[in-house]
Amino acid sequence: MGTARHADGRALMGGPVAGGLIDRTARASLWLQPHRIGLMLIGAALVLSAAFFMRWDWVENYYWLALQGIWRTLWILAVTVVLGFLLAVPIGLVQVTGPSWLAWPAYAFCTVIRGTPLLLQLWLLYYGLGSLFPQFPWVRESWLWPYLRQAWPYAVLSLSISYAAYEGEVMRGAFAGVARGQLEAARAFGMSRWKVFRRVWLPQAFYRALPTLSGETVLQLKATPLVATITVVDIYAVASRVRQETFIVYEPLLLLALVYLSITGVLVFAFRKLEARIPKRLG
Repeated sequence: MGTARHADGRALMGGPVAGGLIDRTARASLWLQPHRIGLMLIGAALVLSAAFFMRWDWVENYYWLALQGIWRTLWILAVTVVLGFLLAVPIGLVQVTGPSWLAWPAYAFCTVIRGTPLLLQLWLLYYGLGSLFPQFPWVRESWLWPYLRQAWPYAVLSLSISYAAYEGEVMRGAFAGVARGQLEAARAFGMSRWKVFRRVWLPQAFYRALPTLSGETVLQLKATPLVATITVVDIYAVASRVRQETFIVYEPLLLLALVYLSITGVLVFAFRKLEARIPKRLG
């Protein structure tokens, strides 16, 4: 009985409970390292200094406008990423599979868009294409005119095209990186071309491209302030308005940086969770 109790005790100490305690202790010790404690103290000192020694009385007058700006930034980011990725998949695919009369235009599209500044593309669409529509009476009388007269459709179009060009090249490499043997094996099981693409090729290409897609999505977030140059009131435009109306410079910029850092943190966390789950689904 004594031997059994000792054996049970050793099993308990070496079991899942002990392993969990060790893991929690190890994670806690990581946060108690001297350099991490120093960084946390510095961060706390900066936050307290900003709270007590800087002016924040203007927030009360602009917080509702700031919330609207954050919302506009978020939905522009979401819409342009989704539309851009939906365009990037066929752009990358035709460069791998052909035919050449589709592959070369896709390659030229990616080269031109990636080789010119996004701000230039945005201005060409808004000040160039947008200035042509009012000259046609049939456009002004159509149901599209209430949208074409606003700035946000051109912002969405420009950012979507830019994202599609960059991700088109990413997806081209991802599609080309999938082993041909897997595709041939899927066809040998009697799968149609569409089923092979949907169940084998696209999921594996997406998983290969996911780390790059994460970085490009963060870069897309950083590109959204450009829409303020064509009168779209996003969070960056709100910060600029606060500076112009109150002559307070640093506080709006610090708050703006905090907003972008928070959104970036959420994006990175979401993509990491997605990366952790996709291999299980593929396996």
